[in-house]
Amino acid sequence: MLLLVGGCGYAAKEDPNDSVKKAHTPKIIATTVASTEIMDQLDLPLIGVPTTTKELPSRYQKVEAVGSPMGPDLELMRTLQPDLILSTKTLEADLAERLTNANLKTKFLDFRSIAKMEQEISALGNEFDRKQQATTLNQSIEKQIKDVQKKYEGKEQPTVLILMGIPGSYLVVTENAYLGDLVKRAGGKNIIEGQKQEYLASNTEFLQQANPDIIIRAAHGMPKEVVEMFDAEFKKNDIWQHFNAVKNKRVYDLDENLFGMTASLNAPKALAQLAEILYEK
Repeated sequence: MLLLVGGCGYAAKEDPNDSVKKAHTPKIIATTVASTEIMDQLDLPLIGVPTTTKELPSRYQKVEAVGSPMGPDLELMRTLQPDLILSTKTLEADLAERLTNANLKTKFLDFRSIAKMEQEISALGNEFDRKQQATTLNQSIEKQIKDVQKKYEGKEQPTVLILMGIPGSYLVVTENAYLGDLVKRAGGKNIIEGQKQEYLASNTEFLQQANPDIIIRAAHGMPKEVVEMFDAEFKKNDIWQHFNAVKNKRVYDLDENLFGMTASLNAPKALAQLAEILYEK
C-alpha cells in the first residue's frame, strides 16, 4: 500500500480586478480553490485561477482558468507571464520540477494544519502589503474555532480512527495531516500518535487492538467510488465487525466538499461539523 508523506517581481500594469488600485500590481496565479479564496479575502487581484466546479469569489469570474491543481496548464500560465504562482505544499513533489523547468516562479503554501495556513496568510499579507487584511482574516478564523471548542469544552474525549480513501485503496491519517489536526482541535484523540508522516499504510489488526470509539472516513477524489470501496471493505473483511465503532454504528463518511486534504477558509465550518459527529451523533 502506498505511503504518502506529506523578491517577487511586480509588473507595472494594473489589473482591472484590483479594487485597491496600487501603482504596482503583482501578477499572481492561484492554482487551488483555497489560495483563491484567501487572495480574495486579502483583496488581491489574480490573473489565473484553478479550473473547478466549485464556486469561486465573484471578482474572479472572468479570470482565466489554468487547469486543475494537480495538472495546471503550464503553457497557458507562461503566456500570462505571472510574477508568482500559488500552489500547495502537498503537490510540491509532483509539480516543482515541471514548474521550474517552465521558468514559473511558484510558492508552495503549507496548509497541512490550520496554524500553518494562518502562518501562510500572514506571510502573504506581509509580502503583498495586506498586513491588516491578513490579521483580520486570521482573527476571524481563530474566533470561529474558539466558539466551536467552547461549545464542547469538558466533554469526554473520544478515540478516533481517521481513514483517507483513494480510488482502490485507503490510508490511515495521523495527527500531522489536516484532518488529524481537525480531530485534535475538536477534542478527539487520534489512535495514531507519535508518527512523522501524515498518512500510513493500514494494519487492521493493530487498529482493532486500539479499538477506537469512532471511525471517520474521508475521500480524496471520486467520493462516490471511495465510499463504495469502504463499504465493500468493511463488509468483506470480518475484522472490522470487531471494532466498537462498527458495532455501535459510529462510522461516518465526511463530505469531500467540506473536508479536503488540506486546510482552507471553511476550516471552522468543518470543525463544527466534526465536533457534532464526535459529541452529538
